[in-house]
Amino acid sequence: MFKSLIAVTIVLSAESLLAQTAETSLPNLPDAITSFGAATTKDGHLYVYGGHKGDAHHYSMEGQSNALLRLNLKKPTMWESLPAGPRLQGLAMVTDGKRLYRLGGFTAMNKDDEEQQLKSQTSFAVFDPKTSKWSDLTPLPEPRSSFDAVVHKGKLYAVGGWNMQPDGTEWLETAWVADLTASPVAWKELPKPPFQRRAISLAAVGDSVYVVGGMGKKGPTKAVSVFNAKDGTWSDGPELPGEGRMSGFGSSSFTIGTRLFASTYDGSVLELSGDGKTWKMLRKLDEGRFFHRMVPMNDSALLLISGANMKSGKYDDILIVPINSKQTASR
Repeated sequence: MFKSLIAVTIVLSAESLLAQTAETSLPNLPDAITSFGAATTKDGHLYVYGGHKGDAHHYSMEGQSNALLRLNLKKPTMWESLPAGPRLQGLAMVTDGKRLYRLGGFTAMNKDDEEQQLKSQTSFAVFDPKTSKWSDLTPLPEPRSSFDAVVHKGKLYAVGGWNMQPDGTEWLETAWVADLTASPVAWKELPKPPFQRRAISLAAVGDSVYVVGGMGKKGPTKAVSVFNAKDGTWSDGPELPGEGRMSGFGSSSFTIGTRLFASTYDGSVLELSGDGKTWKMLRKLDEGRFFHRMVPMNDSALLLISGANMKSGKYDDILIVPINSKQTASR
């Protein structure tokens, strides 16, 4: 069942953490999707790429999107279609504030009535809104999907995921970084992560890249891992709160300034403490979502885009979650 709202829902602040709603003029996405890429640029535009629009756990050419969509958050009247690309889901799309970087993901090689043939990709491309063109960059060192990426201090980090091919699936043990200021852009291997997880989310603050939740070979996890980009070491971060291991599965996370936020399967919108040791509950949504994307709208609000709920199905709406812009975390 699809969750379709005429307007975007705003989750207002309340001490009881009960969600209240109000309507705005932001339009819903053309399709309800999961496992897609999303980013907001400094000029006030929201971009969404690809994703799964078919039935749950059924993947085909017809069920995958190759669309690049844009919404002007200053004048949000309608979604604009931009030059498309390959059909992808389980990809990452990030921005340096001006341009978009799309990497990895998997493509279904089969039609809807055929046996599934899924193939993770090495593709890495940049989209320049000024020219409205895609340009290919140095491919990922190995095919990768169900992972995440983040741009921090001019570098792009790619962590987690697996390599799905028609003849089998390999859990990836590597992580990579690319200097976006270099020409050509080249990938450099990071110290080996002490985990193998997919369906994660990434966010970075200070010298740290946070790998939030996900699923390992033994199932979902609420674990948080931290890579120190300054000294090249891995360590354990504070586990996500929530009942059951599913709380960390298909999460989304992002930073605004020095504040790191995470949105989890059970509807929690969390903020990491300034010392990086605990999570604080900011909001509890009426319905949680996973395989969604959370990106900043501005310095006082987050956007939770599309995704799915086990009971309600896929969403095509956007939640606007206000945060206290006066509250800052010292690091």
